[in-house]
Amino acid sequence: MALKEVHLLLGGPQGAGVETSASVLTASLAGLGYGIMSDREYYSNIVGRHSYVHFTISATSFPRSLTYPVELVGAMDAESVLTHFHEVAPGGVLVYDAGVDKTKISQVISMEPEVRERVEARFKEYGLEPTVGNAAKIVEEKLNAHSVPLDFRKILDEARQKLGVSSVEVQRYRNSILLGAAAAVLGVDPEVIRDGLSVRFKGNQKIVNANMVVIGLTMESVPKDVRGLAKLDEPKLDVEEMISASGNDVIGMAKIVGGVRYQSYYPITPASDESVFIEAHQAVSVDGKPVGSIVVFQTEDELAAINSAIGAALTGVRAATATSGPGFSLMAEGLGWAGHNEVPLLITFYQRGGPSTGQPTRGEQADLLFSLFASHGEFPRIVIASGDIEEAFYDTLKALNWAERFQVPVIHLVDKYMANVISAMRMPDPSKVKVDRGKLILKASGPMKRFDLSDPISPRPAIGSGAITWYTGDEHNEWGHISEDPINRVKMYDKRMKKLEIMDQEIPVEERAVYYGDDNADFLLVGWGFVKGAALDALEELKQEGYHGAYLHLKVFSPFPSKYVADILSKFDPKRVIDVEHNYLGQAAKVIEMNTGFEISRFILKYTGRPMYRMELKEAVKRILEGKSVREVLTYGE
Repeated sequence: MALKEVHLLLGGPQGAGVETSASVLTASLAGLGYGIMSDREYYSNIVGRHSYVHFTISATSFPRSLTYPVELVGAMDAESVLTHFHEVAPGGVLVYDAGVDKTKISQVISMEPEVRERVEARFKEYGLEPTVGNAAKIVEEKLNAHSVPLDFRKILDEARQKLGVSSVEVQRYRNSILLGAAAAVLGVDPEVIRDGLSVRFKGNQKIVNANMVVIGLTMESVPKDVRGLAKLDEPKLDVEEMISASGNDVIGMAKIVGGVRYQSYYPITPASDESVFIEAHQAVSVDGKPVGSIVVFQTEDELAAINSAIGAALTGVRAATATSGPGFSLMAEGLGWAGHNEVPLLITFYQRGGPSTGQPTRGEQADLLFSLFASHGEFPRIVIASGDIEEAFYDTLKALNWAERFQVPVIHLVDKYMANVISAMRMPDPSKVKVDRGKLILKASGPMKRFDLSDPISPRPAIGSGAITWYTGDEHNEWGHISEDPINRVKMYDKRMKKLEIMDQEIPVEERAVYYGDDNADFLLVGWGFVKGAALDALEELKQEGYHGAYLHLKVFSPFPSKYVADILSKFDPKRVIDVEHNYLGQAAKVIEMNTGFEISRFILKYTGRPMYRMELKEAVKRILEGKSVREVLTYGE
């Protein structure tokens, strides 16, 4: 029986090609018309530590969340088997290298001691020694699933002979054994995988053909009784054209089509890939004709990144920078200068685990309050957060417009999950967001009042326009000259802060918060960012069990849609309003209380660095609604 939704996990050592296999499989299945989402989880390590990619594949929709158990665990090494064997669904499949069958957990030296203890405890429950072979035995006898040991060495040796390459060179294609296993279990024609390989290795047919040899040999090695066990139904997505891309790539695309002409960055995980993508596409063409280019500048540090972007913005180009928590910390002074001097600037802020270096490759949503109050003093800013990669595309375009229209810095909050997730999405339509450059003046002459007090949003002559203007970090008058006069201080202060009222009036409330549900819902989840998908999917499953809820998705935190949010919250019993976030404090709940007076007292929080999974969120909601808890801390995921 074909399935409407399938879940997979492919694991192996960092640097062994797991990510490549995932991108190929994602492109292959998206090419067939399936909705697909894959999330890469990895250590802050270049080579050797455990890495895995977790998939949701759907025949009927674009997936919004991840969940366990999975129909296939494909493992390249012993650590992946020992870490994930218990996550195979009944009737599912564990595929692994027969060569590690006798490996004991004590021999897996890369496994963290805390993980080792949890794995050993699982085996102790079954009264078995923690070995790969016993993990396969548990899968067969206790989980009612299938274990498939494949002879990786034999497959690669046969491939070596067919390809006429050395035993060292053939190891480059070892990760394609996972692709072959996945294709077999999914019941996918191997030529579909060829299409994905052609996308990944465009222009290098030799590599494509070599991988296809390994994939073919692997599929022949998979026992017939497990082939097609996780076969998907025919795709039924109502969409004419779609793409598969990571969050980094999608935001990079949006900056290109949105007219960014200067992007600065200092390398930092997980933000760097966005700038790398823009740099790879910095020559801008329309209908095949070159129309311009983008300067992508890797600076010596984040101070230089924000300050150079400010300088670019002052010349009249659309300017942006991208960073993560430690980098944004360094940008705080420059952010204040931009706010004080009414400089339009987009900062894409990829949140990761903190504080300090924290968890460089893990996700979190703990920088909301920081982004709202970063830099000393008071000045208007926009803080917008995206819930999925499609939102991220359009939010980037809006953020660029808002920065120039209101002459303020805009902080666009995304997170590691969104940065590294690869998803299929509808082909974006940039025409949905028209370019608005505000009161930019490109031609002028003589001295001009850059901070003209006649309007909170003054005309903005670019440096190089012919106008003569002055900028300083000190308080200034409407000409830009330093002034410490108290009356002038009030006038300039009020001028800047008046923008908060203007933005609140002019940015539509439906672009700042979105209510998902109907008027009959009897409980409400409140969240933001990547929580969105898990929350919406959990609500659908809860509805099937008799729980009728809604979700309030917060998008713009400054200016906050106070009245709209307060009106929605007032319709629910406070004990049935649940805040859902990837942090400890429930930061969005604090922003709500600050802006509406409504105090949320029920929380579902996760700060392990791993995504919030649908099944754990659903069970946590039930515990709170049943009065068993008021605060749930989720911890699932290795």
